[in-house]
Amino acid sequence: MPIEFMEIDGKYLEGGGQILRNALSFSCILRRPVRIVNIRANRPNPGLSNQHLFGLNLLVQITDAQVNGNYIKSTEVEFNPNKIKAGKYFVNTQTAASISLVLQCALPVLSFAGAQSELELIGGTNVGMAPQVDFMTEVLRPNLEQFGVSFDFDLMTRGYYPRGGGRCKVHIPPVRCLNPISLTDFGNIQEVTGWCFAAGRLPADLAKSMKISAEQELSVLRGSHQCQLEAYKESPEVARDNGSGVVLKATTNTNCTIGSSSLGEKKVDAQELGAKAGRDLAQLLSHQICVDSYVQDQLILYMALAKGQSKILTTPLTNHTRTAIYVAEKMCGARFTEQKLNENQVLLTCIGIGYVSEK
Repeated sequence: MPIEFMEIDGKYLEGGGQILRNALSFSCILRRPVRIVNIRANRPNPGLSNQHLFGLNLLVQITDAQVNGNYIKSTEVEFNPNKIKAGKYFVNTQTAASISLVLQCALPVLSFAGAQSELELIGGTNVGMAPQVDFMTEVLRPNLEQFGVSFDFDLMTRGYYPRGGGRCKVHIPPVRCLNPISLTDFGNIQEVTGWCFAAGRLPADLAKSMKISAEQELSVLRGSHQCQLEAYKESPEVARDNGSGVVLKATTNTNCTIGSSSLGEKKVDAQELGAKAGRDLAQLLSHQICVDSYVQDQLILYMALAKGQSKILTTPLTNHTRTAIYVAEKMCGARFTEQKLNENQVLLTCIGIGYVSEK
């Protein structure tokens, strides 16, 4: 019998690599063949780039999938997975392709592998157009733990654009099903923490400048919470190339973890880098948002697979999030509803399908 593929339009809304990653993750977990067309049609260089191809080929390994179209600049992929296999996997992008984006598509799949898996990744740890690995561990992970999903992350070296070479090992314990979440009560801020770093030939004073400007923006917050930001120069053993950035997070007494980040660029001075991250976080906290706009879209897949009703109080939905909802509703039949509470707050509700792993 011919294979029946679910077709996903890769040019929908945001039209980037996220559609590919989410569709492939759902395909692996649900054992549902998928055809993705018009891949990254809304990008300057459409089709599969390095990081997308490495993520796709990793999922081929994990599920022994039959695949067509897995080559650079391909705009259509057919993917037919078999069972998810726990194990040790290794990906070397040989570029500054984002480790975080490879992890993003593999993490939900290996979480349902039935046993612990190890993933060793080489590539970019702190690069543009992708979450910094520090944001993944410090901000995204606590949000995922509400579903019952987690991972151990061991960072050996950092990789910046253009050479990459960052190296990490990720250990992913198995889950059978996901808990629904309710992140709707902001509560009170407990702590604000953050990391301001410089590496390579960049001076340590750069990190201190980021820290000071971030603290100035965060000083508008009221309350008895502590604000503890670190400024440091990466050792040559950890980071050989030039790089800088800021990752900030706040936690509340109701288990909300909210974050912001900025990555160094040639024409952006350190003071503005720290100030931007500080302003972004201060604004989220002043609006009493429980899930920030950077995590919002990454929770959609998990909300869709969880059992029962999940709710998050978040910012107005981004195109990334609307795109993720489109993929989730097509791939698994979960249903999302959006309630705009005011110009700063949206209540997003999902009735998940209650997926349970076979193992």
